Amino acid sequence: MKKIFLSAAAILVLFSCQNDTTDSSTPATSAITHRLCASQDVLEAQLAADPTLAIRMNQIEAFTQSTISRSNFKLVNGKIVIPVVVNVLYKTAAENISDAQIQSQIDVLNQDYTAANSDFNSVPAEWSGVKANVDITFELVSIIRKSTTKTSWGTRDTMKKSKQGGINPTSPTTTLNLWACTIGGGILGYAQFPGGSTATDGVVIDSKYFGLSSAASYPYNLGRTGTHEVGHWMNLRHIWGDASCGDDLVADTPVAKTSNFGVPTYPYVSTCLPAHNEMTMNYMDYTDDRGMYMFTNGQKSRMTAIFASGGPRALIGQ
Repeated sequence: MKKIFLSAAAILVLFSCQNDTTDSSTPATSAITHRLCASQDVLEAQLAADPTLAIRMNQIEAFTQSTISRSNFKLVNGKIVIPVVVNVLYKTAAENISDAQIQSQIDVLNQDYTAANSDFNSVPAEWSGVKANVDITFELVSIIRKSTTKTSWGTRDTMKKSKQGGINPTSPTTTLNLWACTIGGGILGYAQFPGGSTATDGVVIDSKYFGLSSAASYPYNLGRTGTHEVGHWMNLRHIWGDASCGDDLVADTPVAKTSNFGVPTYPYVSTCLPAHNEMTMNYMDYTDDRGMYMFTNGQKSRMTAIFASGGPRALIGQ
């Protein structure tokens, strides 16, 4: 049986990553060779700064597992529709992404979270019984823009603080806030897991990889950075559990040795024993945008549980 309760130290180990969390002033390089998500690094920093966060996350995990075990639970508001505010921080014209590009990210989220993406049909037959329509949709309600002199923002949440030149989140208990800005350090995006401070809640996506972006952003130009990071915001871990053959707390995702890059050829046999195929096309891996195109039923249950009555995101949309 999987353990639900974790000490702060155990969480730090489980969610450790090698990405940089400093506020680098160096812009992101134009040629990123690997997908880098800083969500786990940000979690490490938050756990170190706030010892009570581990307690809250343990409580959320217990609630999640309990809610999943109740097969007949219903969401308070029925169908989940998440209102989205997009905060754009720009120094250059390229960083001041268009309304159309912003809407394209919302469209990608709606497709990927309702299994309306065309590549959903590419899921191997091996996982036909677990591939999921998460049935969560997103609605753009506002775009806030702010000019800045900063060349990059790092991963210390300064883009979320007006006193540090950023933009404060709008109604974070009821609304998903997205920030589009240059992060730097090769980071494509990061998210805050449920349980963190409302003052920094939301998802940050580098401007170059926000929505359907230019060919220059290939292979991360299809908006799947947003899909991946919003998955974290809805309590999903990386599919390899951020440890060698780690636990992502989802029963129907095969154990993965580590993160996968590019577009691995199926079947990709894991070195985790017993031998099995890894689900490299899962949105929570590190593959290229064109190489990720599915969630599982277990991931769906985990995500929807946080919106149930008493859950950490129960007020979203209200």
